Amino acid sequence: MSNFLFSSESVTEGHPDKICDQISDAVLDAIIGKDPYARVACETSITTGMVFLMGEITTNCYVDIPKIVRKTIIDIGYDRAKYGFDGHTCSVITSIDEQSSDIAMGVDSAIETRKTEDEQEIGAGDQGIMFGFACNETEDYMPLPIYLAHKLAKRLTEYRKTFSEDYIRPDGKTQVTVEYQDNKPKRIDTIVVSIQHKEDVVLESLKLDIIENVIKKVVPINLLDENTRYLVNPTGRFVIGGPQGDSGLTGRKIIVDTYGGYSRHGGGAFSGKDPTKVDRSASYAARYIAKNIVAANIAEKCELQLCYSIGVSRPISIFVDTFGTGVISDEKISKIIYETFELTPSWIIKTFDLRKPIYKKFAAYGHMGRSDIESPWEKLDMVETLKNLSNQLSL
Repeated sequence: MSNFLFSSESVTEGHPDKICDQISDAVLDAIIGKDPYARVACETSITTGMVFLMGEITTNCYVDIPKIVRKTIIDIGYDRAKYGFDGHTCSVITSIDEQSSDIAMGVDSAIETRKTEDEQEIGAGDQGIMFGFACNETEDYMPLPIYLAHKLAKRLTEYRKTFSEDYIRPDGKTQVTVEYQDNKPKRIDTIVVSIQHKEDVVLESLKLDIIENVIKKVVPINLLDENTRYLVNPTGRFVIGGPQGDSGLTGRKIIVDTYGGYSRHGGGAFSGKDPTKVDRSASYAARYIAKNIVAANIAEKCELQLCYSIGVSRPISIFVDTFGTGVISDEKISKIIYETFELTPSWIIKTFDLRKPIYKKFAAYGHMGRSDIESPWEKLDMVETLKNLSNQLSL
């Protein structure tokens, strides 16, 4: 289809699933800040009055997990009982084991070097498929629907913390529907905002406030028209929110974390995983390559799939789809990628300096297209190289 509507959603940092992502990544940051080579795979679940953190962690350091959990919740804004959840008083339960020795064997030494005297290459921490995507719809090379949904969600939180005088609460969701004509974004058809609020709020006043101080502060005016629909708290009431309103779980907002459904997704979550887990690190690498390809004007859109096997360092397959927008064939682009980027876990970790405590800041408002914070996989340092290689293959 060349003419269609496409929608993407985002959530605020006070959404129960995102609380869990932030807790898991806060624990990861605390550990990797002391022990950069730690193996971490921690997940969080949350419900009324309780946080449960579980997983496999192998490290030589100590961190106070309950303290990290409470600080994360309080910083988000759940710091009193009237909000339905209080980081000061909630129960924190942990169940942590070490990484399976069977898995560790494959990560410690990749199959390619296990029987040689060469320097040991680490293997992928799991099998799986990872996707990266980029397009030229926005300045950050992201699809417009998720780009705007994230900006609206982030603005909701900024407005709550700065201007809302306590009547807006931490939990919230946004959704943006974009009308495309000839495969290009033309206008915004619908904007949905649901935001938790205190009980005595007048709905019409809230709607006007959100439209004027959130939506119109974020969405370019040229994309709005007299037919754009604004749906603010369409149920009419959103007082019960956060973990009191719904349970939360790490990794349940993976489409929000990436491209809003505009691109395919391998299925693996990011949060709580150290960089030997290719679910996370290879997804970052795939985004990096796709973005540099689009920025080099080799294609208007680029989706890249990387496939890994546990214990094997290099991808066992690379697939490229430029949706008919490439100046050279997808097969030639695949050849360039294979010959230019090593894409082993060690190479990815070194290229993006991933053994640092950088992860919690990505646990809300998306891991891709983040120009508001330093994002190593968003750099455009391979544009000229890719241009030159593309030009050689087009001759």
